[in-house]
Amino acid sequence: MLRVSAFAALRQARPAAGAVRQAARAMATATDSAVTIDLGDKAFDGYNIDVPSSKVTLSREELVAMYREMQVIRRLEMASDSSYKHKLIRGFCHLCTGQEAVPVGVESALTKQDAIITAYRCHGFTYMRGASPFGILAELMGRREGVSKGKGGSMHMYAPNFYGGNGIVGAQVPLGAGIAFAQKYRGEEACTVALYGDGAANQGQVFEAYNMAKLWDLPALFVCENNKYGMGTAAARAAANTDYYTRGQYIPGIRVNGMDVLAVRQAMTYAREYAIANGPMVLEMKTYRYGGHSMSDPGTTYRTREEVQHMRSTSDPITGYKQRLLDNGVATEDELKAIDKEAKKWIDEELAKAKAIPEPAAAELWDDVYVKGSEVPSLRGRVPEETHYFS
Repeated sequence: MLRVSAFAALRQARPAAGAVRQAARAMATATDSAVTIDLGDKAFDGYNIDVPSSKVTLSREELVAMYREMQVIRRLEMASDSSYKHKLIRGFCHLCTGQEAVPVGVESALTKQDAIITAYRCHGFTYMRGASPFGILAELMGRREGVSKGKGGSMHMYAPNFYGGNGIVGAQVPLGAGIAFAQKYRGEEACTVALYGDGAANQGQVFEAYNMAKLWDLPALFVCENNKYGMGTAAARAAANTDYYTRGQYIPGIRVNGMDVLAVRQAMTYAREYAIANGPMVLEMKTYRYGGHSMSDPGTTYRTREEVQHMRSTSDPITGYKQRLLDNGVATEDELKAIDKEAKKWIDEELAKAKAIPEPAAAELWDDVYVKGSEVPSLRGRVPEETHYFS
């Protein structure tokens, strides 16, 4: 029997380490017996490497924890969508609704010593790395208790060993190679996951990062989240080779069913072990976003509503995973419904708290531009009268 009442304790603060496993322990009192699930023969495709086993064995608590985390991210993005439409969030905002299996599956395969860096569709990863929904929602609304003090917004969020949230297309990939270089230089048993989209996959700097990572055998996992559209352009219209997992050439690759959280977890577990021992790997997560590229994009001018509805009804990562839990006797319908209800309640509470926080004071605009003691004498504003003097 799963104890959903334990959400009350989890809502206080996200744990600094082992978040998924700790959440699971709080929710499950059932026996910790292992459950083996067969992913089938379509979960993976390999390029110059054997693919992971299709058999996944996890405890019931681990399985339920991943369901809960996907529900929290879905509710978080729904709250973000609603807040944007009510003009509480302004500017750029990119949601990952439909892609929840990727951040949850990736994080469940890593340790907190591993690093993640991604692009601007980053809310799910920020949460999975340890930030609270309150901190994420407050940041989206530009409030001073947001994860970046209200100054970063949707695209610039950070958490321990999470390097953003980056707004320049593809620029996070060479940064990820640099983080992996630092890990190898320091002799750490850790890897870096550098994520980018199919739209960014044609950037030259991505291939430069591949080259350096292979040259030095860095523990870097280059993960392409292929959601089929780079902004409003279908992948096949922009890329001569849409098998993104093969584009590392001299780097092995794996294509993963990115709508299946267990497939993502299994592939990332396998890839992490490989990268630490041997060097880089390229992974392609085949996924799908339900909304537009950003909140300003209706998402229906370059694809049909029927296509989106078909993906929702046949490939949704949460409903598909829910059925798998039911089929394998991991949880009951009532237990999962209770988790859904508590996830919604938690996000509603976090949103209400975030709305009550004020924006940062205007005097804080100049804070955090430079490390204290390294400031330049002055920093200009829009006009000479707005020049700020640090001393």
